[in-house]
Amino acid sequence: MMRKIAVLTTLFIGIISCKSKETIAEVEEFPVVKPIELDTNTHQDYVAEIQAVKNIEIRAKAQGFLEKVNVDEGSFVKEGQLLFSINSAEYKEKLSKASALRKISETEQQSADLELQNTKNLLDKNIVSKIEYEFAKNKLAAAKAKVEEARAEESNAKLLLSYCEIRAPFSGYINRLPIKIGSLIEEGTLLTTLSQNNQVYAYFDISEREYYSYLKSKNKDALSRQAVSLILADGKEYSLKGRIETMDAEIDERTGNLALRATFDNPEKILKHGASGRVRLSKSLENAIIIPQKSTFEIQDRIYVYVVNKKTKRISTRPIKVESRLSHFYVISEGVTPDDYIIYEGVQLAKEGMEIKMKEMKMQQIIRSLKQL
Repeated sequence: MMRKIAVLTTLFIGIISCKSKETIAEVEEFPVVKPIELDTNTHQDYVAEIQAVKNIEIRAKAQGFLEKVNVDEGSFVKEGQLLFSINSAEYKEKLSKASALRKISETEQQSADLELQNTKNLLDKNIVSKIEYEFAKNKLAAAKAKVEEARAEESNAKLLLSYCEIRAPFSGYINRLPIKIGSLIEEGTLLTTLSQNNQVYAYFDISEREYYSYLKSKNKDALSRQAVSLILADGKEYSLKGRIETMDAEIDERTGNLALRATFDNPEKILKHGASGRVRLSKSLENAIIIPQKSTFEIQDRIYVYVVNKKTKRISTRPIKVESRLSHFYVISEGVTPDDYIIYEGVQLAKEGMEIKMKEMKMQQIIRSLKQL
């Protein structure tokens, strides 16, 4: 009997020992790190719309048949160069008629002037009455008004005739030509567009929060004639720097954004009107809280980290707010402090409330190792 009890006791102790070992084995070890606080430089990209400094529509101001097209699509033209010609026969005829009427009215004015002088002489000799003199005077005034009207008509006819020749208002590049020779065009018909892109504007928006963040940073001139970069659609950086020259006077109530404009020189005509890109602004951050990107995970578009309870060694999820991104790191504005421990690696294996064994790592070592990659 005693032997059986001894055997059972041994088995019971063995089972307890195995369970204790299993419990110890369940506490997994994770590398943990404390966020670091330091001064750093970062940048932020903003979607930009590129527009030529000068870009206009060339439209017809006269009605008629398109007689000549003196340029080709994509060609460079100089200021004053003839671009299009509209059939001008009708406008020349109107000008000839207006000129003839102007000459007739001028002749009538001369006759009225002579009549007035003659009437004045007769009045001085008391041959005619003062009423006749006033009549001659009014006749001359009417003739002068008629001359002014005729000259205005002639001037208008000349102006309409000039509309038959459409010239470049400035030097630039011709865009597509939608209207062909022989087409009947109306006043206001779009003939082409003309772009001068020696310089281009890059329009972009920043949020109200970002605007105040730049003002608080070391380089307070980041939004006032500060040199900025342009990232092209292929992901490469444009070779020349630009400068922010203007910003809207107020924040858009609908979007909460502030519109800015940067200017870039374009001597090689690489940048085209209507292109897209990203304006890159640099920013200096003081006392920024930095954590590794691999310490984070996303759930429904929100970013989290696992924070370790120093007493219980159990982990819990905590949302963080990312202010900007660096290479391999995030700059955090909310969520963790330099006194917190967060899991550095293996977040995909961690679970809420899980007890872990901490293997502390130094952030400076992590930064040095990642810089060597």
